[in-house]
Amino acid sequence: MKTHHFPILIEQDEDSIYIVTCPTFKGCHSYGKTIDEAIQNIREVIEMCMEEQQMDDSNKFIGFREIEIHQKASA
Repeated sequence: MKTHHFPILIEQDEDSIYIVTCPTFKGCHSYGKTIDEAIQNIREVIEMCMEEQQMDDSNKFIGFREIEIHQKASA
């Protein structure tokens, strides 16, 4: 059995729902009321994506960064 490691991005919307995305696959998103629920749900979606889509081995996950942008206040 081969083990795969996939990056996921977790965000929270205005209704406090956790949105989870796996950038390895196009359209690979899920959500949950808790982070644990969202992660369990994205695990299932990733498994489906692995069956339906070919994994692109040409891109290698490096990491996520946060960038700070200063915006002038509107007048």
